[in-house]
Amino acid sequence: MRDYDVIVIGAGNGGLASAATLAEKGKRVILFEKHNIPGGCGTSFRRGRFEFEIALHQLSHMGTEENPGPLMEQFKRYGIYNEIEWIRIKELFRVNFPDGTGISLPADRKSCEAHLCKEFPGQAEAIGRYFEVVYGFCDQAAAFAAKSAASTGEPGALKKAVMKAGFPRLYPLLAKYAMKSTQEVLDEFFTDPKLQLALSAYWCFMGMPPTRFPFAILAKCTTFYLETKPYYLRGTSMMMNQAIMEAVTRMGGVVRLNCGVQRIILENGKAVGVVDEYGEEYRAKRIISNISPLATYGNLLAPEEVPEAAREYLKPYTVGISALTCFIGLDCPPEEIGFTTSFTLNYESLDANRDFQDAYKLLPESDPLVATCYTVDDPCVSPPGTSIITAGTLKYSGEWEKLPPDQYYEMKYEAGKRIVARLEKMYPGITEHIEEMEIATPLTHMRYLGHPGGAIYGYEQDLMQSVFFFPAESKIPNLEFASGWVNACGFGPNYTYADTLAAKIAKEV
Repeated sequence: MRDYDVIVIGAGNGGLASAATLAEKGKRVILFEKHNIPGGCGTSFRRGRFEFEIALHQLSHMGTEENPGPLMEQFKRYGIYNEIEWIRIKELFRVNFPDGTGISLPADRKSCEAHLCKEFPGQAEAIGRYFEVVYGFCDQAAAFAAKSAASTGEPGALKKAVMKAGFPRLYPLLAKYAMKSTQEVLDEFFTDPKLQLALSAYWCFMGMPPTRFPFAILAKCTTFYLETKPYYLRGTSMMMNQAIMEAVTRMGGVVRLNCGVQRIILENGKAVGVVDEYGEEYRAKRIISNISPLATYGNLLAPEEVPEAAREYLKPYTVGISALTCFIGLDCPPEEIGFTTSFTLNYESLDANRDFQDAYKLLPESDPLVATCYTVDDPCVSPPGTSIITAGTLKYSGEWEKLPPDQYYEMKYEAGKRIVARLEKMYPGITEHIEEMEIATPLTHMRYLGHPGGAIYGYEQDLMQSVFFFPAESKIPNLEFASGWVNACGFGPNYTYADTLAAKIAKEV
């Protein structure tokens, strides 16, 4: 038996950041990962001469050297910031409309507003008011969060506070918009559907259509990316997570790859240790799980050990969406096929909410298509004279799970053909330049991530399961969670959330 201050289960983004912060603060920490590489979704794979990014679209929270964001400061503390070649993305994204037109948004508030006003002159006044609300809402949300964090009260005080009589007076924008959907707010300000689609593009980052996507998350995404700028990095997100893992060991922590956790040890209802897959026992004062609460309770505890309170607590939460993605290596530079923006969202109609319903179907039909090509911002992310493109749609796993095994590959390649056909319409000639292609389905994500439903965003990120209602509470003493299942999804939010959690635990142990 071996003793530690903290045991971390799973080397995804949250697990890595938790372990690094604890090691930085001098705690005895051990991190277990059943895979042979760290990162979870934040990894890469090779086909031929191409290395494909699995998950990262844009990294938020970084900021600039003149005005560093929280994640840049965090990486500097770990001693890894200067080890990575950062690529600042020129534009937030491009939205392509079904009539062949489109709009690209600059990664700067003043420029973004000016460009939108130029493209939609009839709604210029509304655009100005909208951005004032977005920024004001985020300012009030931050002030409220800081005040709540400083208060000492019973668990759940945050939720109760929103009902207090003085709240609307102190935080009027937060009171008005906190529980509204993106669609509700956009309808309040704008009538042009193209403008609505241009402003709501981040719904795809959380896997919720505008009618279910919380405005609170859209507002935070908008301000984070405008103020702390979108980034990518040379060598894929694997380089970032490899660097964090190396920082853990450099600062005195222990990392065990190829070594999963078999079960959590409970004594008197409290988590006191784990047993790894080789039968070795480890003890600790705290345990942080970076895998889903469902897998933590369901796979690492005996049924009789799972508190009824945990079952009831998680009952209202729904497993989120997965994805269907083509990873494409082209034998030409991006400009040869007309790819000029690194991140694009492509619509078949002006009704994103209706088209999103195709996510429940087996094959892509009218689903909005997300495509990235970071060779646009840095030609060195792929071999000279080539491009790497990822293109896909959000898909629930249900219909894929029903497939008989003998039909799986047929449907997988049919899905890939349909996505490539969509790309060919937008970027004529792309098909003849494909050198390598791999396709990932929801079942692929289930196999590699171990997530129910192949979920890539954890639980549904809708109004009733996110923002004020993330299922971050543990029902077992000494057990904590640190992943996109209990917090806003995304690389930046996961790293910073885990850093805050680990800093809190470091003070307590």
